[in-house]
Amino acid sequence: MDYVRNHIWQILILLNYIIALSAVVTILLKKVNPTKALSYIIGLLALPFIGLIVYYLFGQEYRKTKIFSRKNVLNQSVVKKIQEKLELDHKTIDKVDDLLDQKSKLIPLLYNNEKSKLTINNDVKLIKNGDEKFKLLFKDIKEAKHHIHLEYFVIKDDKIGSELLNLLCEKSIDGLEIRISIDDVGSSISSKMKRQIKEAGIEMNSFMPVLFGKFTGQMNYRDHRKIVVIDGKIGYVGGINISDNYVNANNTRYWRDTHIRVVGETVKQLQILFFTTWDFVSKGQTEISNAYFPEHNCVENVPLQLAASGPDTDWSNIMEAIFVAITNAEDHIYITTPYFIPNGEIVTALQVASRSNITVKIIIPKKSDSWIAEYATNSYLQLLLEAGVEVYQYTKGFIHAKTMVVDGVFSTIGTTNMDYRSFNINFEVNALVYNKKISSELTQFFNDDLKDCCQLHLESWQNRAKRTKLIEALARLMAPLL
Repeated sequence: MDYVRNHIWQILILLNYIIALSAVVTILLKKVNPTKALSYIIGLLALPFIGLIVYYLFGQEYRKTKIFSRKNVLNQSVVKKIQEKLELDHKTIDKVDDLLDQKSKLIPLLYNNEKSKLTINNDVKLIKNGDEKFKLLFKDIKEAKHHIHLEYFVIKDDKIGSELLNLLCEKSIDGLEIRISIDDVGSSISSKMKRQIKEAGIEMNSFMPVLFGKFTGQMNYRDHRKIVVIDGKIGYVGGINISDNYVNANNTRYWRDTHIRVVGETVKQLQILFFTTWDFVSKGQTEISNAYFPEHNCVENVPLQLAASGPDTDWSNIMEAIFVAITNAEDHIYITTPYFIPNGEIVTALQVASRSNITVKIIIPKKSDSWIAEYATNSYLQLLLEAGVEVYQYTKGFIHAKTMVVDGVFSTIGTTNMDYRSFNINFEVNALVYNKKISSELTQFFNDDLKDCCQLHLESWQNRAKRTKLIEALARLMAPLL
């Protein structure tokens, strides 16, 4: 015992490196992204104890261990029948192919990856900013008759959040089924409000609860989705969470965001997606009935496909869809993202597109809500500017929209940032819209946002301070961990 006490630090260091080396072997055998693997290996070997903690919190690859399973939901007869009904005949698919030309490659990609079906009968409304979203959402909730399902990364019981939660309590007391899935790290609801929610009969569960949530803002793996399904007929998806930050009437900093409201066949897919998460967070055998999939009377014909990805999918579905859309562009690509920390595939695709005389424009915030993400983002911009990509920094406030328009016929709106975390770690969902009208409206959103941007130029960007470049380089090294 005296020997142990006298050599405690040497023993602890030895144990640290035994565990660290076993972790290194595990990382190598997993064949993960080389940059990400190298980041973890350097951390494990160069930072005793700290490296192990970081790897334990952020380095576990749950996609491979399959702790997230969707089989209980997808194997249910009701869900199988719904998915079969969503199958399109070849004549309809050919019509879409003619409209989209090369963009139609996305349709079989997502189907082959995750059996994500293209649906035709949809009415899609683009929503600009939280003020407009909450006005529409509250109206739909007030008119709901059977059930309301919410799945959000952020729900706070601040002014707008309390208004929403109080309304849901009223609807639950009136007899509606209310289910709420919140991310345990992103959301913040007081004990008092939780008691009120429970007493009203609302079922609410947290996604992957963690200890000390305020100190684990980047804890893997998070449910970053923002989904609402009302009566199985109306769906919402996009970038806007439930918080006063998203309401410009209540917020000191202007918050620019984009969401969509959908009526039609795609709502059934959103419903299935919600139930896959609910089955996990409720830790029970969720029984699904036809009541959650009513027939719709939508007569609009907006082709739409849902792309969902996360540790429960075998492939990085959304990243792959974005990659295919970029590589098949023929005229222009307009991207808006709050965080631009891409993998090598996306960087190369954008560089090649721009050098092939395709107009590539990207809007990012000038001032991010995360200093390290801002520096990491800036570390990638010179590569784009050298290839002729037009980069614009949004100056009016914080731009949180996650959208892309390609050639005026394809657009995507969703929860996915252009970063490692969204592509590989978090649960995300995007709506892929194959429609000229929606693409035109989203292009107008983009052009309006350009009026509140300053364009970066290669020469002046190269001349920024060496200290700034060094911080960016260090932040970029941490990019796989952000």
